[in-house]
Amino acid sequence: MKNLVLFIVLLISTHISGQTNNLYQFTATTIDGKIFDFTSLKGKKVLIVNTASECALTPQFKKLQELYEEYGGDDFEIIGFPCNNFGKQELADNETINEFCTKKYGVTFQMMEKISIKGEHGHPIYKWLTNSKENGTLDAKVTWNFQKFMINENGKVVGFVAPIIGPKNKRIIEWLMEK
Repeated sequence: MKNLVLFIVLLISTHISGQTNNLYQFTATTIDGKIFDFTSLKGKKVLIVNTASECALTPQFKKLQELYEEYGGDDFEIIGFPCNNFGKQELADNETINEFCTKKYGVTFQMMEKISIKGEHGHPIYKWLTNSKENGTLDAKVTWNFQKFMINENGKVVGFVAPIIGPKNKRIIEWLMEK
């Protein structure tokens, strides 16, 4: 009986500790080489997107920027993470990616340095986003460039949208409008 009680306590504490993890535990490097502390996003909804400059979905940058202009600011942020994990569609360096995003699509939301989002060298934030044991909410395999993760005002993952679905879709807009 004693072992059963200990097992249940460990199971509950593991489950609770997984749910205490949130976005604010992370830092990342911006595309221009500065450390970005995710605690600066407390109280905001955040959309995290893995991006690539040479993908058929790259025009989503335009819709992401429109979404940011319409909803961004005090209550909402978009964070883009360039990666080369799918189809070798992000071969450029950070400077070239930044120039491409700002000149071609007018991107003003925060872009991070190019990272790997999967495998043993995957960035910790993507390990958290995709693993329910880490984020306490859901498992989500990233299937391609431009997968969108929704994080609420408390830093918790609340959902994701497949890459092929544009950023101004009904699910994201309804999420942004929720109080």
